[in-house]
Amino acid sequence: MSPFLRIVFGLIIGVAGGALFHWLALPLPWMLGALFATMAAAVGGLPVKGPKRLRPATVAVIGVLLGSRFTPDVLVGAGQWGMTLAIMLVYLAVVGMIVVPFYRHLGRFDWTTAYFAGMPGGLNEMVEIGEARGARVEQVILAQSLRIVTVIAMIAVWFRMVQGAQISGAARAGAEWPDYADLALMLAAAVFGSLMGRKLRFPAPTFLGPLILSGALHLGGVTESAPPGLVVNTAQVILGTVLGCRFAGIGAAALGRAGVLSMGATILALALALAGGLAMQAATGVGMEQALLALAPGGLTEMGLVALAIQADAAFVVLHHVIRILAVIVAAPLLHRLLSRDDPPAA
Repeated sequence: MSPFLRIVFGLIIGVAGGALFHWLALPLPWMLGALFATMAAAVGGLPVKGPKRLRPATVAVIGVLLGSRFTPDVLVGAGQWGMTLAIMLVYLAVVGMIVVPFYRHLGRFDWTTAYFAGMPGGLNEMVEIGEARGARVEQVILAQSLRIVTVIAMIAVWFRMVQGAQISGAARAGAEWPDYADLALMLAAAVFGSLMGRKLRFPAPTFLGPLILSGALHLGGVTESAPPGLVVNTAQVILGTVLGCRFAGIGAAALGRAGVLSMGATILALALALAGGLAMQAATGVGMEQALLALAPGGLTEMGLVALAIQADAAFVVLHHVIRILAVIVAAPLLHRLLSRDDPPAA
């Protein structure tokens, strides 16, 4: 099967998975349904391939959507963010001190691989830096990918099943298509934001650039529109399909072992996130839902979508995840250089 047909096949499976999850009224159906359906297909050996070239456009749409939540109202609570960001930085340090030894001793990873597998940073950045430092790339990819998948699933299920929140695929997206002027503004934010992000070498440039420009437009009162639900749901199917197809070529046994380790590491990280969320709530009065989402070590894009879906303060959540990724990108290589020692690969 040609690469193009494999991509089409993957998208068909992704749409089917999203439709099934939507029919079952499961949380974040279009993203999680596509993700789990294509992951099962990839691990099962079906010829699926993620539309990676569409991912920049997809995350640009999500960036514009999340930027639309940066309304003038969010500035009212901005004074509290210094304290919550400080709590988050302490949380990141504690996560690293607990999860890295977890992978080193229970997972029996070598030191460098355990370090970059356990750091709660961006997947691409941890893989790139880890490979340059001699980590076993396939183990880092599995650990970081499964962390994101596990956090998304556990957070979505928690809010839906335990909190009783309604988590839909296009929550807070535009109910109707905006007029032509607003569509042009959002398209400009997506295109020029992506170019700006790449020019300035942002992490996740095609996400952060559109988010910043969209946020500026909405903070300035230039527009109040958001991308319509159909566009957002399509973007989520593509995003879920890309994530799911990332597991192609991984055997069921290797995935099962990595999944058990990821579940353990994720439970530890989420328990610490819950403690950090309680600290945020006590110190600033911020809502527990958005505090937990701000700390949960899932993907920046995905946690922002969950925040939108439960109508939490998406601007608060996104800002904390941006700082999380930047802090880990800057600190992780420096700390690794300081802490590294001659450590033979684990058996």
